[in-house]
Amino acid sequence: MAEANCRLYLITPPVLPEQFEDQLAAALDAGDVAAVQLRLKDVSDSILQKTIERLRPVVQSRDVAFLLNDRPDLAVKLGCDGAHVGQTDMPAAQARKILGDLTMGVTCHNSRHLAMEAGEAGADYVAFGAFFPTATKEPPEMAEIETLRLWAEVMEIPCVAIGGITAANCAPLVQAGAEFLAVVGAVWNHAQGPAAGVQAMLGAIRQAKTA
Repeated sequence: MAEANCRLYLITPPVLPEQFEDQLAAALDAGDVAAVQLRLKDVSDSILQKTIERLRPVVQSRDVAFLLNDRPDLAVKLGCDGAHVGQTDMPAAQARKILGDLTMGVTCHNSRHLAMEAGEAGADYVAFGAFFPTATKEPPEMAEIETLRLWAEVMEIPCVAIGGITAANCAPLVQAGAEFLAVVGAVWNHAQGPAAGVQAMLGAIRQAKTA
């Protein structure tokens, strides 16, 4: 499925550096990005709200979807485009009721069964991973590319691949049919900066499609 469209999905770093708005803007201006997910763990609602108010305009002004991790309630309240929930967060069906018509993504690890349940609950996309070792979070299990391939071949709900993805290792995921590649370190930790990280990922996606 190398001909399938595949886009970049950015997740914010675990700890936001100073002047992150500038880094975010540079990344989004470097090329096509489908969505940005704000993922901040263990912070107060007031800090989360202030961060959303700072970053949301940067993202939405560029016609990129701004999604919030874990908190559908705040996503609705603060004008986000949707939310992403994990298997240990609130049930997807409950998140769907809160979000209404906003975008909902659901973490499904390496399980097509969980992905089908998420689809039945109204998920707009499902996320499989981690496909590679990652320093961002400890996955309960590693995902197999075959899980992604089988889902992409038979299901219409878009799938996101996540976990340790870089420009050097993403080709099999693109070719397996992932509609989105979710990345953290490959962009924010790139030696030449986030803009170069985005360009490197987009270049790798293009190369994988033509391989």
